[in-house]
Amino acid sequence: MDPLASSHQGTGEGMILSPGTHSLSESSYTAHPRFLELQEELRSALFTAVSDGTPKQYLVQATTEPALSELRHDIDLFARSPVPKPRLINYLKNWITECAPYLDKFDEARHFGVHIPILARESPGLFYAILAFSARQTERKAGLRNCHDSLELYQESIRWVSPGLQAKDPNVLVTACVLAVMELMSVSPQDWRRHVDGCAALFDCFSVNGFSGGHLQAVFWCYVRMELCGVIVSNGAERTVLPLEKWVPAVSLGQASESIEDNEKRVRELFLEQSRLTPDMHANWAVYLCAKACDLVCRRTRYLELGEYDTTDPRPFHEQWNRLWDELQYWLEQRPRAILPTKSTNMQGDRMFPEIFYAHQAAISSNQLYHTACILLLEVKPPTTLLSASHLASSVWHARRVCGISLTNPHPGNLINAIQPLFIAGKLLSHRREHIAVAKLFKAIEQTTGWGALWRLRDLEAVWGYETNEILSVI
Repeated sequence: MDPLASSHQGTGEGMILSPGTHSLSESSYTAHPRFLELQEELRSALFTAVSDGTPKQYLVQATTEPALSELRHDIDLFARSPVPKPRLINYLKNWITECAPYLDKFDEARHFGVHIPILARESPGLFYAILAFSARQTERKAGLRNCHDSLELYQESIRWVSPGLQAKDPNVLVTACVLAVMELMSVSPQDWRRHVDGCAALFDCFSVNGFSGGHLQAVFWCYVRMELCGVIVSNGAERTVLPLEKWVPAVSLGQASESIEDNEKRVRELFLEQSRLTPDMHANWAVYLCAKACDLVCRRTRYLELGEYDTTDPRPFHEQWNRLWDELQYWLEQRPRAILPTKSTNMQGDRMFPEIFYAHQAAISSNQLYHTACILLLEVKPPTTLLSASHLASSVWHARRVCGISLTNPHPGNLINAIQPLFIAGKLLSHRREHIAVAKLFKAIEQTTGWGALWRLRDLEAVWGYETNEILSVI
């Protein structure tokens, strides 16, 4: 056992972080060798299991109602933990009240808040994973440094991953995803691929996708939101670890010869059909379309800068761009009532951003991602493509709506999901008052959720032409 030192030292609310520090309590993790060792141990276990085909042996079991885990045998999971039971109970409460709602923001069934804790009673790895996540969120939200509870629980969860795979525990995939989210919350997102590649390998091996149903579907969409965060951070340099064609059900043998256009139509109909059943799927559709926009930008960037020929889609770039733009506008037109704004107020007087209020929490991020995808596409619009003279063709119009949505809808889970859209939108803002308003949003995200956001504000400061922490020091 190699825990972090146990002293709890808070950070002052007005503290200005050094340029090398990405967030309030990140340094205690990024610099700790035991965390890095554990992260590698987890990745190694997952890739080893995938390489020998272990998950395939219990795919059917994993996608049906879970039975009692073979690992359980009436183990007292509270007693086995090095963290005292009273603190574990507090972390479990915090998972239910704060952490799970972050992950359930696209899921009316609340799988992370209701179903996952029930599964965790019979799955030690998952049990310690949700407690590790909750402990880390608690530490970060409080601005605590040198705390060791989350690392202890992270280590305990990883200890059960390999035995879980060997014992055919169907919840190892869920465990891996929760730990990946925790890692992404705790350290610099620039290294995002190392946090998600093990999960991607498991999803591929399990053949789990965005239409698998039940808790695995919910976990899948939680995972790909991490992927989307990563590809935006890469600024057009990287594609998703799990290829986009594996986000949806595979084409059957009878359809293997279908064209790219036929496949796009099939996927659109899948999303549309499910959207009629639940607005959650319409929100997930926005995640998929935004990821497609990032993918198109990446392929275009790699072709222009590296001369890399695009083997993914042989169609001319302008045709790909036009079809994806049409897909985004179709998403907008087909929004179910729950995804529409309850109240919308345009910019008036000295108001910098519009007020756009949504009653359904999945509507908040999904509409924000729609505007983000539009900005990304407009940045690479082919010169031969002519759009009608409407607000939809204005990147700045979309950017102000991204900011307005976050200012009007302070749901913590959606604020986390807004970090990358706010960065994309913020680059287009030119007035200092707008810069300060966006900076306050980033500060609020980090203080209220524990999720690192100020590192992205520093990136914006560089884009805006300020010195590091110049805007942060005045809010």
